[in-house]
Amino acid sequence: MPKMTFINTDGSRQEVEAPIGLSVMEIAHRNHVDLEGACEGSLACSTCHVVVEQEWYDVLEPASEDEEDMLDLAFGLTHTSRLGCQIKMTEELDGLTVSLPGATRNMAVDK
Repeated sequence: MPKMTFINTDGSRQEVEAPIGLSVMEIAHRNHVDLEGACEGSLACSTCHVVVEQEWYDVLEPASEDEEDMLDLAFGLTHTSRLGCQIKMTEELDGLTVSLPGATRNMAVDK
């Protein structure tokens, strides 16, 4: 089974099994990784924001316009930022590494 690694906010690394077809957000939730996902993957928030390592960012499908719009609201946005709910695991992504940002911004709560 493919694996992926989450780099937590404290710098610790957590390697987990990453079933094909699941999103990075779903994989995080199954493995008790602290990745919120307030809208449960409906592209209505940016709380599942992750920073993808450059080597993996270049392998991903480009972000949709809707994902780009939500990313504009993310805390700590970088040039390799993506929403975890939009990255679906594939064989090609075996070894994927993402970092969790230091904070999230939930616009539904932060008003």
